[in-house]
Amino acid sequence: MASTINQRINALRALLKREGIQAFIIPSTDPHLSEYVAPHWKSREWISGFTGSAGTVAVTTAKAGLWTDSRYFLQAAQQLEGTEIELYKEMLPETPSIPVFLSEQLEKGSTVGIDGKMFSAEAVAQLQEELEGHGISVKSIADPMEALWIDRPAMPEAPAFVYDIKYAGKSCSEKLAVIREKMQVAGAEALLIPALDEIAWVLNIRGNDVHCNPVVVSYLLIGAQGVHYFIQSQKLTHEVASYLEKNGITVHPYQEVEEFLHTLPAESILINPAKTNYAIYSAIRPECKIIEGTSPVTLLKAIRNEQEIAGIHAAMQRDGVALVKLLKWLEEAVPTGQETEISVDRKLHSFRAEQTLYMGESFDTIAGYKEHGAIVHYEATPETDVTLKPEGFLLLDSGAQYLDGTTDITRTIALGKLTEEEMKDYTLILKGHIALAMAVFPEGTRGAQLDVLARMPIWKRHMNFLHGTGHGVGHFLNVHEGPQSIRMNENPVTLQAGMVTSNEPGVYKAGSHGIRTENLVLTVAAGEGMFGNYLKFETITLCPICKKGIIKEMLTEEEIEWLNDYHRTVYEKLSTDLNNEEREWLKEACKSLITK
Repeated sequence: MASTINQRINALRALLKREGIQAFIIPSTDPHLSEYVAPHWKSREWISGFTGSAGTVAVTTAKAGLWTDSRYFLQAAQQLEGTEIELYKEMLPETPSIPVFLSEQLEKGSTVGIDGKMFSAEAVAQLQEELEGHGISVKSIADPMEALWIDRPAMPEAPAFVYDIKYAGKSCSEKLAVIREKMQVAGAEALLIPALDEIAWVLNIRGNDVHCNPVVVSYLLIGAQGVHYFIQSQKLTHEVASYLEKNGITVHPYQEVEEFLHTLPAESILINPAKTNYAIYSAIRPECKIIEGTSPVTLLKAIRNEQEIAGIHAAMQRDGVALVKLLKWLEEAVPTGQETEISVDRKLHSFRAEQTLYMGESFDTIAGYKEHGAIVHYEATPETDVTLKPEGFLLLDSGAQYLDGTTDITRTIALGKLTEEEMKDYTLILKGHIALAMAVFPEGTRGAQLDVLARMPIWKRHMNFLHGTGHGVGHFLNVHEGPQSIRMNENPVTLQAGMVTSNEPGVYKAGSHGIRTENLVLTVAAGEGMFGNYLKFETITLCPICKKGIIKEMLTEEEIEWLNDYHRTVYEKLSTDLNNEEREWLKEACKSLITK
């Protein structure tokens, strides 16, 4: 495979030479700047062989590099081995940014090529600004993969379907009315929505265009009166076409969006340059005033309505039942010596598939045993799959798509004997998880202000994790959703009642073990207090937390009380949907720790 990757890089260089370009940048996204993309747009994976969801490749005439974050350091190092691509680890002080790398590699007067559909308008402007001081220009060209990638998968053509209002909670027309109010406040006659999850939410439409993400490849333009939907015609079933017509939505071919924007009759348009690709942004009629700002849909979508909240609670309950069945089976099966990381993945899928309203996984299951748990986004393959033994930790990160909600949960499970170091690390991560779960904070608090709660127990031991502590989760939509987050990086979006966010601190020690404990939390009102109202988190994931790795003496009485209360809730919510044997297993798994 390594020689094939090197051949592909050389083929790209030959094409760039013909274009008069000295470097080219290939990100991991699609024209909608999605995190997870359809196979047609996995160009970075094709050119590099690296299969992680996040990463950017830069190729010059002499060097090639891959930039990715800490989730993928180990995976990328393994998958790049033997290729000429060098790994650049993001967020480490010694790692140069891509613009710095290019300025060091290229001579004055050089040109850096990009496919303008794969970069946000904001990113292109920033790249141009950083390189122009070195006499280097940026040029947008047609996607070179069209010529290089011979067996490239076609664009997704799966049909869309209408998402029932009994799950969505609000109709398309209700949502459009609120969005237009926000547009009016912004002084915009039109709003362009390129984000696939936002389009799905506004229209109450779902699809199967992206693995694990029930979205439809399309663009949406909302005007003061009409709504224009750009989508491939083969995706429109009779039901969807009729539904769109009923809601006053005009359908256009997907590929005509740039032409439409070039003749847009509106005098002003609200657009987010950080979320809109450069080619689309550049196509807007020059006379049309561009109002740069965040799409109002981003926040509207993140705050759950009452029906959505009821749905996610119901989905969590069914998901919890499936997980209890899996954990009971795992405890009995591991001593036989017949189970592997892949078989655990398959078994979990079978238990979830038994649940009503199940539509599939919300992301590919991460089942990492022992040192594989230290690879943050590890995915077992036949080549890497290992047999589970009654010792060490299994890190199991998984999620499901149900019609009434999306789940995401991580449990680190003690399969048998543990080392003192493993138990200490496990308990420290649990302490951080509980500290964040118990947080009470005033309205206006940002996730970055709470992040320290989850990290302090391991910071005191001079340890850290480089991924975020929490991300938003969609409603039968993308498992990673903005705008809120809980992480070290500053994010101006405040946490608001109705938001669903993950709580997932972890620690990863290469070659040894990885530990992460994750629940989803709902931000809810905590009452009035000094200087205003307060908020707190309600943990909504229902699944026992493994107690075998806990060093009880490291927990405070308050932490033990939280854990006991959580397990009491898990048992009360799940026990009625289990058979007698499963109920007895759950009763033991949720048995209280005795306080000191």
